[in-house]
Amino acid sequence: MRKTKSIAVCVLNGRCLSLRHFYPLLAFLIPTMLIGYGVVIPLSPIAGLNQYRVGFGSALLGAVIAYWQGIRIALRKQTVREKDNAAT
Repeated sequence: MRKTKSIAVCVLNGRCLSLRHFYPLLAFLIPTMLIGYGVVIPLSPIAGLNQYRVGFGSALLGAVIAYWQGIRIALRKQTVREKDNAAT
């Protein structure tokens, strides 16, 4: 797999990460946290602060980091493509 060039996205054309990029992530996180921490965990035998609750939070944190990095890479690739197309 070819490595993506390391460039700042905002420097080239003003395309920065904004809140609108995170709407799908929020649409996933909010219901997942409400259902997980508000209904499922408290009503189950694993209620309380334990390894299951911490593990669930870690999984959500991992999803946030993966989403954020994916958006950054996608914007960087799109910016590089546009720059290459403009040069030709």
